[in-house]
Amino acid sequence: MTALRDTARAKLNLTLEVFGRRADGFHELRSLVAFVSLGDEVEFDPQAPLGLAVEGPFAKALAGDNLIVKAAQAASARVPGLKVGRFRLTKLLPVAAGLGGGSADAAAALRLIACANDGALDPAMLTQLATELGSDVSVCLTSRPAIITGRGETVEAVAGFPPCGVLLANPGRPLATEAVYAALGARALAQAPRRDRARLDFHADFEALLAYVTPRGNDLEGPAAQLVPEIREVLAALLTLDGVRLARLSGSGPTCFALFAGQSDAERAGARLAAEFPNWWIAASALGN
Repeated sequence: MTALRDTARAKLNLTLEVFGRRADGFHELRSLVAFVSLGDEVEFDPQAPLGLAVEGPFAKALAGDNLIVKAAQAASARVPGLKVGRFRLTKLLPVAAGLGGGSADAAAALRLIACANDGALDPAMLTQLATELGSDVSVCLTSRPAIITGRGETVEAVAGFPPCGVLLANPGRPLATEAVYAALGARALAQAPRRDRARLDFHADFEALLAYVTPRGNDLEGPAAQLVPEIREVLAALLTLDGVRLARLSGSGPTCFALFAGQSDAERAGARLAAEFPNWWIAASALGN
C-alpha cells in the first residue's frame, strides 16, 4: 500500500461562549465552529513501524508529546493488530494559535488509520477515541461546520453554512489555552445551560451567518488580549480592510480572523495586510461545507 495523505484543516471558533467552570475542571461552552480550506498536511505509511517525522515552517515550535502519536497508540490499544505505521507531519499552521492544529492533526491521523485498516475502526469507535484524545478532536474528525457544546466534545452539525472568504492573521506570539482560561477566571457553574433543540440552518445565506455570529462574540478575546496585547493591533488592522464584515479572535488566540463575502475579497485584503505587517503570519482562504 502506498502512503496515504490527508489535510488537517484549521478550525475557527466563529463564536465562543463560556458559561462557567465545571466540577471536573473543564469549562462549559458553546461555539459555532467552521473549517478553513488550508491546514497541516499529514502523510501515513501503514507498512512502516510506528513513528512520526515533523517538517515544515512551524516544525521547530512543536515540543513534547504529539497527539498524532497518542492517537495511533490509543487506536492500537483498542484494536490489536491494527496498522498504525509511520506519519509525516508538515506543520503549516502556527502552534498554540487558536486554530485547533494539534486536534486537527490527531483527527487526520485517525482518519488515515481507519482508511488503511478497512473498517476496523467504525465511526462510533473513532468518535470515542477522538473524545478521549481532546475536546476539539471530535469536531475535527468531520471538519464540517458545527455547534459544539459541553467541553467541546458534543458536536451538532450545522445546515446550510454559506461559502465565504476568510483572512487569518497571527502576530507571531504563541498563547497557551490554559493561560487564557486562567486569565478569564470563570466562576463555578451553578447549572448546565439550556441547549437549543432546533438544528441551526443558515440556508446558505452569508447575512444570516453574520446575524448569528455578530452578537455572540468570543468570551476569551478580552483575557487573551491582556496576555498578548498585539491581538488588539491585529483586530484593529483587520477592521480597516476593504470588504471586511466581521473581525474576531479565534478560540484562545492569538490568531484573529476576518470574514468577507468571497475568497477573492479576502485574498486582496490579505495582500494589503501582508505589505503593512510583513512579520505577521497571514493567510487568505475560504470557509464552507
